[in-house]
Amino acid sequence: MKGEEEEEEETEIDELPIDLLAHIFSLLTSFKDLAQACRVCRKWKEGVEESLGGRESLSFSGWKMDDESTTRLVLLAYSLKDLDISRSRWGCQITDYGLHQLSMGKCISNLSSVSLWGLTAVTDQGVIQLISRATSLQHLNIGGTFITDASVFVVANSCPHLKTLVLWGCRQVTENGLIVVVNKCRKLESINVWGMRVSVDCFIALFTINPSLQIHPRGLLLNDERFRMWHVY
Repeated sequence: MKGEEEEEEETEIDELPIDLLAHIFSLLTSFKDLAQACRVCRKWKEGVEESLGGRESLSFSGWKMDDESTTRLVLLAYSLKDLDISRSRWGCQITDYGLHQLSMGKCISNLSSVSLWGLTAVTDQGVIQLISRATSLQHLNIGGTFITDASVFVVANSCPHLKTLVLWGCRQVTENGLIVVVNKCRKLESINVWGMRVSVDCFIALFTINPSLQIHPRGLLLNDERFRMWHVY
């Protein structure tokens, strides 16, 4: 009797349509569970792939991801709008090679938000490859990476719709890079320069280009008399 019940249950699961399986898998938040589901059978694998194809947001924050696993999932998510591969665990191994592979995805040109925060193995090489194709970006976080002005120049030239930019701790980005990106990204509303070497004169130049620009962290410039006429956030 037990064997017959198990066989009946397996038959019922096999009869589920792909779209229903995809809906069920779309409710899973664990990428480990999705990976395991892919291994059950060909139909489940198709269900997982379809569920990823319909997702508009993917966040790997908190997961131990590498180039291969991240690329495999993102390339399936052709409807993706928001991508977060921030390094929130020391086991994260995303590199320039991974960003190069991600840049080949169909979704990249439609992304509105990307976070690469804290990816210490990422440099200009990977960021330039990815961002040069992410032409719809409105929000970008590349803080904590080892980029230079080269990446910022690509952001300035490739992301005309950019509204927020986080450069937290990007000490190799110079004042020239900041001025170029603020000058070219006319829709930019806020920029985070915490931990960067930026002079007061540079801040004045940024406000001259865009008087409504919000510079974070808040209160950074409040002690300088030259900013009494500016609205500092």
